[in-house]
Amino acid sequence: MEEIKKEPVTVLLILINTLIFLVVEFTGGSENGQHMLECGAAYAPLILEQGQWYRMFSSMFLHFGAPHLINNMLVLFVLGQRLEPVTGKIKFFLIYIFGGLGGNMLSLFFDMYAGNASLSAGASGAVFAVMGGMIYVIIRHRGRVADLTVRQMLIMAAFSLYFGFASEGVDNVAHIGGLLSGFLIAVILYHPRKIWKTVLTGSALKRDVSTVCLSDLF
Repeated sequence: MEEIKKEPVTVLLILINTLIFLVVEFTGGSENGQHMLECGAAYAPLILEQGQWYRMFSSMFLHFGAPHLINNMLVLFVLGQRLEPVTGKIKFFLIYIFGGLGGNMLSLFFDMYAGNASLSAGASGAVFAVMGGMIYVIIRHRGRVADLTVRQMLIMAAFSLYFGFASEGVDNVAHIGGLLSGFLIAVILYHPRKIWKTVLTGSALKRDVSTVCLSDLF
């Protein structure tokens, strides 16, 4: 219950992804390519030639098998419980959704350029967007948020990308696109509040500007 109060969007996203996975799994199988296509997985020819742009969004909530889902949701949980309280619910949601869409768009453009036509699905682009947003927020907080530092986040991002490139059937372009999109969206959306402290020194009135994060105010 405490996690729901502190990180409601993170918990909601995990629940939605899990419920959709179960529905897909029990109605035809999450590793059945045809069934995944029918459920909304991304496929460049259908998106570009038939205008099925909704697949850019729906594919973010589909996963090929339980390990695919579990890996993404574990990372989302770890990062979400640290990022959402700092950015707030709405900004965190926007980083996740639009960062994931950014990753999918870059993947689509790459498929167009390379002439690929592979079936794609998963929340990993959005999860990488949360990772990119986390990196920017930590930078704004002078190198640390909760128990995470910039160095730790960069190592996490590097290893995640490496394992993606070292594995088969992974949409690495979506990962890179999500990471970059999440960082850029955080740059646009996240601006820590500034408060003015008024102090009286002798007969002179001075203003001392202090930057504080939202979590320090509540």
